[in-house]
Amino acid sequence: MRFLIHTFIEFLRDKNYRSLLGASIVILFGGALFYHLIEGWNYLDSLYFSAITLTTIGYGDFAPKTDAGKIFTIMYIGIGVGLILTFVNTVFNHFTTVRKQYNSKKRRK
Repeated sequence: MRFLIHTFIEFLRDKNYRSLLGASIVILFGGALFYHLIEGWNYLDSLYFSAITLTTIGYGDFAPKTDAGKIFTIMYIGIGVGLILTFVNTVFNHFTTVRKQYNSKKRRK
């Protein structure tokens, strides 16, 4: 548990990581707000749809019905998927790097 907390703190200390995290949050919640307003879904359903769309899971239980929703989704996928995948990759790489450093320090003791 201590390692996870340490990794998270190290992640937040880096300005570039914070910017990527902020952009990911904005795109996720921005999409959720759009779907809530345009498709009339509740906030949880809108956030759920945004998350499964941007992570390319796409269960198919929700789909935009309006033309505006469909057009937005096309653009949202084009912009958001790359951003979210970059975020996931960055977190993984950061975790791996910190894990190696943590294990190296632990062996020296």
